[in-house]
Amino acid sequence: MDNLADLLKSRQAKKAPAYPWQDLALRVITQLSIPNFKRGAVFKVCKELSTTQVERAMNDTKELCQTGAAWKYFFKIADQYMPKREAPIKKEKKSKQTSIDL
Repeated sequence: MDNLADLLKSRQAKKAPAYPWQDLALRVITQLSIPNFKRGAVFKVCKELSTTQVERAMNDTKELCQTGAAWKYFFKIADQYMPKREAPIKKEKKSKQTSIDL
């Protein structure tokens, strides 16, 4: 009985992902061997893109990049699907002009 109690104490409970895109991101990380320092970027991609786009990028990566760092190729493909953002418009500064009535 002592061994069973020790096993139950040492067992860690895994939390289920709160959103489906988190589960997809974990699947991409494991299948493409994404390094730890790029995990956040994978979560961002999975959050912003649709499931089909992420799966298409992952499958294209597996097919086209069989050697080397496949995760770099994944980000190149995923970048093509990302919505393009325009640069913010800078506001013109108002010049300090004094008007003189003549």
